[in-house]
Amino acid sequence: MKSPSSPAGEAEARAIQDELRARVVLDEPGPPPGTGLVTGVDVAYDDARDLVAAAAVVLDAATLAVVEEATAVGRVAFPYVPGLLAFRELPTVLAALESLSADPGLVVCDGYGQAHPRRFGLASHLGVVTGLAAIGVAKNPFTFTYEQPGPHRGAVSPLLDGAGEEVGRAVRTQDGVKPVFVSVGHRVSLDNACAHTLRLAPGFRLPESTRRADALCRRALREAVGAGFGTGA
Repeated sequence: MKSPSSPAGEAEARAIQDELRARVVLDEPGPPPGTGLVTGVDVAYDDARDLVAAAAVVLDAATLAVVEEATAVGRVAFPYVPGLLAFRELPTVLAALESLSADPGLVVCDGYGQAHPRRFGLASHLGVVTGLAAIGVAKNPFTFTYEQPGPHRGAVSPLLDGAGEEVGRAVRTQDGVKPVFVSVGHRVSLDNACAHTLRLAPGFRLPESTRRADALCRRALREAVGAGFGTGA
């Protein structure tokens, strides 16, 4: 079978998901919130040029100070297929992570882990292929349902699939703002994933890891386009 980052098509991608999903570790608590390092990863696309830029931003988990940053830019190598987005993003995300000199610690993905129709979103896929602890913190609930958590910071409610299984949690990170949607990726408990998310979001809806990685990947993409990346300029 080809690398999990480069399937030949949808059928092979789903077969890879099935194979790797069995390796997801769900019975480890993960690192305690506020300790060690936390790395946010995110991607930005230029669809007209088939480019994707990824950023990895390493933060000190106690202070949220930036320890290291890395970016990578590449061609989009897999079509847009709902449920298979990891195959579009993972090669460039891995390239950014591999450029780091620091140990990434816990990886926080702008997306999903177990809160995925096949229980194998980007956070799970990334965790399995790297061995790193990983969680997903998404901006919307994808195809799942939830009741609004309480209005104050720290309130949570279960994110449920059609059979009533809890696949993640809606977490209110700030009073009176929309919740984010937290799910386990690999080697972290759901309770711990939610605690990390709150610790990483002291002042805004989104975790600092995501906010900083989002800004960095957008900048990397602008710079790549401006430099004529992939155009022969």
